[in-house]
Order: sequence, then C-alpha cells, then structure tokens
Amino acid sequence: MCAPQCLLLSALCCAAGTRPWEHPLHLEFTRGVSIPIAVPPNVAELKNLEVLNFFNNQIEELPTQISSLQKLKHLNLGMNRLNTLPRGFGSLPALEVLDLTYNNLNEHSLPGNFFYLTTLRALYLSDNDFEILPPDIGKLTKLQILSLRDNDLISLPKEIGELTQLKELHIQGNRLTVLPPELGKDACLSLRS
Repeated sequence: MCAPQCLLLSALCCAAGTRPWEHPLHLEFTRGVSIPIAVPPNVAELKNLEVLNFFNNQIEELPTQISSLQKLKHLNLGMNRLNTLPRGFGSLPALEVLDLTYNNLNEHSLPGNFFYLTTLRALYLSDNDFEILPPDIGKLTKLQILSLRDNDLISLPKEIGELTQLKELHIQGNRLTVLPPELGKDACLSLRS
C-alpha cells in the first residue's frame, strides 16, 4: 500500500491531467502534526518541479533522489527534524532559495558538495546548531540573504567577505564576539545582530 505522501504526489499528477515530468509543478505539503512523514523517493519523478514546500512536517531524513530535481528553484524544509542532508544535495543547479530553519543541522550535517549550490540567492540556516560556518560559504557568490540567527556560532570565516552580493546577514542570537574585517568590504550589507 502506498504511503499518504505517495498518494499526494499521484493525486497532484492526476489532478493536473498530466504526467509529472511534463509540466512545472508547485508542491506544497505543510501540516502541523507530530507524526513524522517521509519524503518519498518518487518525488524525483516531478522533473519540472520548481517549488517544493515541506515546512513543518517533522521530516527526519531526505531521499538522495531529491537532488534529481534539476529545475527546483525554491526548497523549504524549515521546521523539521533534519540532522543531516543527503549525499548529492549540492546537485540542484537551479536552486535559488533554500530554507533549512528550525532543524537540527550543524557544520557536520552538510554534504561535501553543499557549497556547489552556486545559484543560491537566499540561504536560511537559522535556529539550528552551527558553531562554525565552513569556509566554503565563500563559494556561494550569488547570495544576497544569509540568515544564521539563533545558532551557536562562535566565529564567522573570513571567506564570508567573498559574498560580494550579500545584502542581508542575520547573525543575532549567536555567541559571536568579533566579526571578520572582510565583512566591511561591501557597503551595501545590512547586518542584523
């Protein structure tokens, strides 16, 4: 028997009267219940999916197949129970907005290719368990918004200065005592601390 989330994906495809790989889709599956759901591996069949919202579903892990969503632009996984991201997660070539707020992520949770998400414009990592931000953050050169609010950050890497398009940096609620001088390079940056 198919799990409820599989039925949801099938129902969306049938309701649209198409096969999942033929037309762009916006998939939103949010609920505020305490029963965890599992993201079905067949989510990868939605080849033209551009927006995926799994906010507040108590999700504990993601299938590696999620990295097959080559047209995905917005991914909201906020308010779940993620401790790690799957291998290959950085293989989302169109991703512009990634919301991972309110999870259990830290610097060890990110796969090796996470910082290959070079199309990201907004990255929300607030309310997690980061103590440090990996220096590879400097590879996300298109970032305009970086939210790191309410983590356990004790420092920021100097490579954060390489984010020359950064307009907003949210760092309040951390254990930061000093900021890298490289942050002062861009006069358009708005610090929220």
